[in-house]
Amino acid sequence: MIYNPTMECLSHDKMRELQGKRLHNIVEYVYHNVPFYRHKLQELDILPDDIKTIEDITKLPFTTKKDLRDNYPFGLQAAPQSEIIRVHASSGTTGNPTIVGYTRKDVGIWSECMARCLTAFGVTREDIFSVAYGYGLFTGGLGAHYGVEHMGASVIPAGTGNTEKHLKLIRDLGVTGIACTPSYALYLAETMDKMGIRKEDVRLRVGAFGAEPWTEQMRREIELRLGLKGYNIYGLSEIMGPSVSYECQEQHGSHINEDHFYPEIINPTTLEPLPLGQTGELVFTTLTKEGMPLLRYRTRDLCSLLPGECQCGRTNIRMGRIEGRSDDMLIIRGINVFPSQVESVVLSMQEFAPRYMLVVDRVNNLDTLQVQVEMRQEVFTSTFDTPAAVDQLEKKLAGKLKSVLSIAAKVQLKAPGTIERSQGKSVHVIDKRKL
Repeated sequence: MIYNPTMECLSHDKMRELQGKRLHNIVEYVYHNVPFYRHKLQELDILPDDIKTIEDITKLPFTTKKDLRDNYPFGLQAAPQSEIIRVHASSGTTGNPTIVGYTRKDVGIWSECMARCLTAFGVTREDIFSVAYGYGLFTGGLGAHYGVEHMGASVIPAGTGNTEKHLKLIRDLGVTGIACTPSYALYLAETMDKMGIRKEDVRLRVGAFGAEPWTEQMRREIELRLGLKGYNIYGLSEIMGPSVSYECQEQHGSHINEDHFYPEIINPTTLEPLPLGQTGELVFTTLTKEGMPLLRYRTRDLCSLLPGECQCGRTNIRMGRIEGRSDDMLIIRGINVFPSQVESVVLSMQEFAPRYMLVVDRVNNLDTLQVQVEMRQEVFTSTFDTPAAVDQLEKKLAGKLKSVLSIAAKVQLKAPGTIERSQGKSVHVIDKRKL
């Protein structure tokens, strides 16, 4: 099933034509309503009439998270406050939070885009869907919630926390779908084990997972333990929250709702556009947003745009899996290291649970990397009292990590359940060099 065949299956040429018209309109809109953008465009000697086609997007300036924080709280808002019906915000852990206002039209578009995602996952009006993203300032909870309602399925606004009660409802109400972070899905599986609930005791069949990077190995782990099929969903608060892109049944990349969000891939150093298939930094321009439109917003997410057509029939361009973030990249002894690289190695080895932590420090002016990994219960029981077996397993993992990272890491094996859990976005790095 396809929720909106007109837009999700639009021909490439017609989509480019639509994007060009919408780009001109949004540039004209921000030029007259956002002083920040008017000044930026004037500095470049650009007028709205200079933007005629989607190819003209390269004439426009980039927008960064620093721009959003420098214009805190409402400096980038284009719509009058009387038209803003909802405000979301980032956590603001590294400065002013990012404030994003939404008009009624914005919320309507968001809801439809989310309905497109859910339909691609196979969700129907007969499903009961539990939303276990955080509700509140974070966009995940309400974004998924409105999408479920928009398509006519039943929604359980579970949020995070009180996991045992949540699992009771999943079992007793016959919940068939869940939206949450991948790390919380694994936490649900662990709690099910503790409660004696088998995956056969619940009716879960669809999982919409996002808000943090996850690997194919983690997907298989979640699917095996919860008895569902897991789909990737992508979004970011600054653009529109969850629903910017989504996997279909083919699960070969995520379709971008490009009638609303125009994607580019750039070299994060030179800022030059990169061709299809090449990995770089993902950039989005909002084509229809009223509350806080953004031109060429640098997401810092690293991925590629995929060439070719999808067998599902949707023609919207697909983005590959997020490979990391340019601002989450660790530089250790001159080597670029991404947590996702460590995760892929950990999950490729059946001895380990999908729980790990990178601890980076500096000793005698030399960077050090420690990788803490939880052992699976059965492996822990059989080997942890045998120092030689533990040492051999640590060396095995250290060798695999070095072959992938190109630097040596000290491995520390941990007992099951000893690495701190998160019911929201997971934390995988402690960088003591910044403390």
